[in-house]
Amino acid sequence: MEHLIELKDVYKIYHMGDEDVHALDGVSLTIDKGEFVAIVGQSGSGKSTLMNIIGALDQPTDGQYLLDGECVGNLKDKQLSEIRNQKIGFVFQTYNLIPRTSALANVELPMLYAGVPHGERTQRAKELLALVGMQDRMYHKPDELSGGQKQRTAIARAMANNPTLILADEPTGALDSETGHHIMDLFHKLHREQGKTIVLITHSRELAEETERIITLRDGRIVDDTGSNGEITNDRDVNDIREQGERKADTGKRGAIC
Repeated sequence: MEHLIELKDVYKIYHMGDEDVHALDGVSLTIDKGEFVAIVGQSGSGKSTLMNIIGALDQPTDGQYLLDGECVGNLKDKQLSEIRNQKIGFVFQTYNLIPRTSALANVELPMLYAGVPHGERTQRAKELLALVGMQDRMYHKPDELSGGQKQRTAIARAMANNPTLILADEPTGALDSETGHHIMDLFHKLHREQGKTIVLITHSRELAEETERIITLRDGRIVDDTGSNGEITNDRDVNDIREQGERKADTGKRGAIC
C-alpha cells in the first residue's frame, strides 16, 4: 500500500520556564491510503499534539513529516494553508460552524476559499449534505440544528474539496451515545464507499475498536499499534514499538527536516 502519512522520529518540545515538556517523544508511524485508524490516549498522552502535526496546524520540534510524499516541514504558511484547505478535511468535537450562516453556506465555505465557482460549489454542497442525510435542513442555521445535525454538517464541510485525509478530533465527544454511533456509521460509509483515509483522535477505546487499527499513545510515545483483531500492524514487532519509548530526546530545538 502507498503511504499517505509518514512520521519519522518526531519530537514536539514545549519550553515551560526552566522545564522542557516532551509532548511527543520520538514518534514514528506510517498510515496508508484508505486506512481507518484511531489514535487513542488519555489527556496528556500527546494525541492532540500529534493531531495538530498531522493536520499541518503545527510543526515538530524535530523529525520528519511527509503527507502524500510531500515534506510538510519545508512548506511556507501559504502552502500549509492550501494543504489544510484541499488535502485535509477537519471534523472537530465542537463542530466549528459559522453561527450566522446556513448549513449550506458552511459547507460551501472551503470551496469558496479554494476558488470554486458559485454554481459548482452550491451544487456540490447540496450533494454532500444529502450524502450525510441533511438535505431537509440545509437552509437552517447551526442554532436551529441538533448536535448530531451540526456534526453531520461539519462532516459534509470536511468533504467539500474532496480531501485525501479526514482528520476527526473527538467527533462524538459532545454527542449522546446513540447519536455518536450514527456519526461513526457515517465515517464507515465514507471509508467504505469513497475509500477515504480517516484518522480518528479519541480517548474512547469503544469507538477506537470500530476502526481497522488502533495506535495508542502514552506520555508522547507510541506504546501499541494493533489492528482491530489485536494483531500488530505495519510489520512492526511490538518490541520495536516499545523500544521507541526508551529513546532519550535531545531537548535542543533542531527543527523539522526532510
